Amino acid sequence: MAFFKKIQQKINGKWYPKSITVGKPVMTKEVADRLSQISTVSRADVYAVLMDLAGVLADFMAQGRSVKIDGLGTFYYTLTAAGQGVESADKVTTAQITGVRVRFIPEATRMGGSKSMSRTLISDNIFWMELNDAPETAPEEGGGSSGGGDRPEIE
Repeated sequence: MAFFKKIQQKINGKWYPKSITVGKPVMTKEVADRLSQISTVSRADVYAVLMDLAGVLADFMAQGRSVKIDGLGTFYYTLTAAGQGVESADKVTTAQITGVRVRFIPEATRMGGSKSMSRTLISDNIFWMELNDAPETAPEEGGGSSGGGDRPEIE
């Protein structure tokens, strides 16, 4: 079951549902346990692969490539640039680059010629329940806010 809260937007004063997370994040070992239960691979083997996944993705993306993992989606780098830009293409330099982000596009497939899409990471059986007076749990290690301030983002 997924949870939401009623949130009033400051910009227009209107109310909207906002998804929230509860409890502690699911950790790598728990993911490894679940994957080992539904496969023939041991938890230790799954855990070892998951622990190395981030480094492998970073290596490929540092080579200027995107990484598509079937059933999951595509990862790629974007960058942020300082200032207001420059007057001509020959003045563009790496000194303008102030940040790098990893972007993710979940895998999606069309449903047999129709215009509807199916996204792998979105369950067909989501049951939304309002959670009153529950504190939000911030994702660990950089999740959540998109940030960026007023710097342009180049993809």
